[in-house]
Amino acid sequence: MEGRWRGVLAVLVILARLTASGSSYQIIEGPQNVTALKGSEARFNCTVTHGWKLIMWTLKNVVMLSITSQETIITNDRFTSASYNGSDSFISEMIIHDVQPSDSGLVQCSLQNSDVVGTAFLSVEVMGTLNIPNSSLVVMEGEPCNVTCSALGWTPLPDISWELEVPVSQSSYYSVLEPGDFTRTLSVLALTPLGNGTLTCVAELKNLQASKSLTVNLTVVQPPPVFCCCGISRREKEESSYQNEIRKTASMKTIKAEPETRLKSGKENYGYSSEEARRAQIASLPPKSGEVSLPKQHNYSSIYQEPKTCQPSPASHPRVSFDVASPRKVRNATLV
Repeated sequence: MEGRWRGVLAVLVILARLTASGSSYQIIEGPQNVTALKGSEARFNCTVTHGWKLIMWTLKNVVMLSITSQETIITNDRFTSASYNGSDSFISEMIIHDVQPSDSGLVQCSLQNSDVVGTAFLSVEVMGTLNIPNSSLVVMEGEPCNVTCSALGWTPLPDISWELEVPVSQSSYYSVLEPGDFTRTLSVLALTPLGNGTLTCVAELKNLQASKSLTVNLTVVQPPPVFCCCGISRREKEESSYQNEIRKTASMKTIKAEPETRLKSGKENYGYSSEEARRAQIASLPPKSGEVSLPKQHNYSSIYQEPKTCQPSPASHPRVSFDVASPRKVRNATLV
């Protein structure tokens, strides 16, 4: 702090001397605007006519350098000067080392006893960080997917683009501000990959043509095979068993009906009926309603064939008749 005050006092002494001498010179060309990256150097030039006595450099209205033909008074260690003599002019240069965002502001070059002031502006930009959530990505082949890249701590916010070293069927990207944080931007890459490769997120400060990038690996895998597991419910099993029983019953009926079918299809004597066969059929048939089953001891019978008719039985005994399943009807009367 003491050194700074000494510098200010020295400048005031020099100014008093120059004022007394009445010197007056002109600025031919003042400094130009500079945009610098944080941590780098910023240089400003001021061209004046020969014969000058004092050149002063200020940053945001604070004197940083005072230059005479005999010495240079420095009030801040980050500020230095250089000079270049021409045939008809003198160039004074102010160098700001390790510039910081707080250095951004108005820069001025002035001469004692001159109404002309050279003015410029210093802009300091900051390169922040890049982040992709995963350094190695695994996706399904042919399946659309999104990859995000966020930029944090950049001033101003950078332009973000993507470099794809991977075969794709389609790709696109867009950038948005992070909700609730206007110092952070997010870029979303949408793509449908077809093979392995790399994806590179590139953030650039356009004014400085300075950029930073981050690369991740992308691995594409084949989709898993699809298996179809078909189970049979209990209801389906019961229905299947029931249908099988129906088929078996129908098959048995068909087999039992075959002798009758063969009988109808052949040329046989329908007038002949085997007594033993008739007895077996009679014994197997249940008695019909209104009919009487006769005792076994009364089993004598006479067989009559159509067109003959049965003789009537005595009135005291009921009439018994049986229908036999054959092309011709045979009535069987039991006589007591």
